[in-house]
Amino acid sequence: MSARCTIGDLARSAGTKVETIRWYEREGLLPPAERSSGNYRLYTAAHQRRLVFIRRARELGFSLEAVRTLLDLADHPTQPCHAADALAARHLAEVERKLADLERLRDSLRALTTECGHGTAADCRILEALSA
Repeated sequence: MSARCTIGDLARSAGTKVETIRWYEREGLLPPAERSSGNYRLYTAAHQRRLVFIRRARELGFSLEAVRTLLDLADHPTQPCHAADALAARHLAEVERKLADLERLRDSLRALTTECGHGTAADCRILEALSA
């Protein structure tokens, strides 16, 4: 990435959308860019690094509030990382809970579909289970 780039260039380099960048700026996650004489936003390599950080955290499913916390820790590198560890551990526990819920859902749907006799809707075990 060059020394200064437009919002479109930043979006392409970070693998995100222009509107996402604007939203992150409004939310305070990404600092505002300088403006050119033509009033275009001009972004730096620091913006690109921060945007990639945010995008990766969001891809891992961290909430916006968690991303704020992680960014604050990253902005203060001499702080101990136990807060990041605790945050990631809580998020992992939530992901594992969701996976367990999905496994139960899968098992229920599997049981319903294997009981289907492929007859009429009046005799459908899936419809019967949903009505119970």
